[in-house]
This record gives sequence, C-alpha cells and structure tokens, in this order.
Amino acid sequence: MQIIRVDAFGPAENLRVVEMESPPLHAGEVRIAASACGVNRADVLQRTGAYHGPKVMPVFPGREAAGAVAEVGPGVSGFAVGDRVIGFGGRPGCYASEVIFPVERLVRIPDGVSFEQAACLPTSWLSAWYTLVRLARLQQGETVLIQGAASAVGHAAVLIARWRGARPIATAGSAGKLEWLRGLGAADGIDYSREDVAARVAELTGGKGCEVVLDAVGGKAFGASLKALAYGGRCVSMANVTTEDSVMNTRDFYPKNAAIYGFQISFLREKSGWDARPDLAELLALIASGALRPHVDRTFPLADAAGAHRWLEERRNRGNVLLVTGR
Repeated sequence: MQIIRVDAFGPAENLRVVEMESPPLHAGEVRIAASACGVNRADVLQRTGAYHGPKVMPVFPGREAAGAVAEVGPGVSGFAVGDRVIGFGGRPGCYASEVIFPVERLVRIPDGVSFEQAACLPTSWLSAWYTLVRLARLQQGETVLIQGAASAVGHAAVLIARWRGARPIATAGSAGKLEWLRGLGAADGIDYSREDVAARVAELTGGKGCEVVLDAVGGKAFGASLKALAYGGRCVSMANVTTEDSVMNTRDFYPKNAAIYGFQISFLREKSGWDARPDLAELLALIASGALRPHVDRTFPLADAAGAHRWLEERRNRGNVLLVTGR
C-alpha cells in the first residue's frame, strides 16, 4: 500500500509517499480501498508540530477516508466486501491507498453520494453540524456569524445555517470569497481584512448582535466574535488556525449572559465517548436528498499531499480539499 508519512515536523515537503506492507486486520476491523480522503487545517498543524497532543514520530496524517470495503476482519457483521463506506479515525493514517477502521467508525454511503462528497464530512462538515445543531442549537430566524466562512468548516456552516432557516453572516479575507459565499446563501459578508467585524455586525443587526457565533479562526478574531454576540447569545470556539493567543475582554460577554462553548471533534469522540455515526448518517441522508451539497474546491493526487497542504496554507481554498487515489 501507499501512505503519506512525516518523519520530522516542518514544511509541506516533509509529507512523503512511501510503500509499506498492509497491516493485518484485528477482530472487529474493516480494510477499505480508499478513493478519497479529507485534507484539514488540523493536518497542517499536525505536520508542523503546532497541533495539541503527543509529538511522536513518524506521523501518518489524515482523519477520514471514503472507499469500498476490501476485506473484513474476524467478528465483523453488517459490512461486506464491495460496500461503499466512509470512515474516521483509521490506521495507520487516512492519507493512504488502504485504511483500516473499527466497525464503530464506519458508515455506509447512500446512493447518490460520491466518495469525494463523503470524504468531506467526518471532520469539517460534522464539526459545523455538531457546533450549530447540537451545541449552539441554532434556530430558524436567528442570525449566526461564521468567522472564516470560506474554509471547509465555514462553508459547511453557511449551508447548514441556511438549511436551518437561519441568517448567516460570513467573514472572509477577500471580495471574491465573499461573493462566492453569498452565492452559497450567506445573507451578508464582512471582509475581516478591511472592516471591523463587530462594528459591521452591529450595523447589520441594528445593534442587536448575533444569537450564535461560530469561531473557527481564533487569535484576534475571537475577541471580535464575543463583541458580536447578542444578549443571551452562544459562541462556539472550535479552532485557532492563527496559532496566536486570543485576547478578550470579559465585559464583552458576561453582561450579555452569553455562553461560550469549546469544541474539538477528536477529543469529543475520544474523551466523551460521542458516537458520531448517527449524525454522520443524517448528514449523508441530507446530501443524498439534495438538501445539502459540499463544495469540493480541489482534489490532489495522493502523492501530492504537499501541494494540498500548500493550497490550504496559502488560504486559496473555498470549501473542501481532498486527496484522491484514482480508484
């Protein structure tokens, strides 16, 4: 099998494609022939050594892969060779031509959903879904500020918010991205490189602010997110792609009786025992029905994982970026 390996933290060029023997299956595991795998900001942070968690080498990046079942291990029921599936948290890593998943981390892909669409879901789309629907409990008619909305998570949040009947306000760093986001359904757009986000939110909401804020940027953006909250608002902090410290004034949220939630999808699965399969299956059904549609910005061949990482680091993507194996 082919797999991407990182032997030292550093630039994108440290992502190397190597050949290795396919690991044996354990009881309750399934091997898939991967067709597409997601590329996420967390992967970039992991490659550079900036991601939280153990710093152990080598690193085999990748958090999700979609493909066909190639082999089932002892004690597996409910899956057969040839089934189309999406998996998360596989081994050794999901940037690979083959990935092994425990059955409790697999969901069958329904007809009408491609491998590429499915590979967008377990990290970015499921994060947007969980934070808006489960944590923030976004309701019809509410206004939601989505920081960094042109990203994989951000564009998913815009689409999910519209599906919920809410009013998304999107922030991005260029007029071109904001125009694209309006085409997805954003009611308003704010260029954070040129405008004061909190002040602009106040203008757009008549001084009320937003009932929900989704902050996937961190750093200085988090302070603006708190200022943009309405009375009784809910802010979800789910990333810090800037890797800078966030400075905030507690007066920007406690007088509003606002709530701040922290969210990290891997820890939610590992520490809280969250079973992501029902939510993932619900997302897949909505995509199969046409109610939601992930935007795949660009695909890269597996061997060009470095190119995919550079694309993200240069902030050129609008939506999801994937690696594909040609299967």
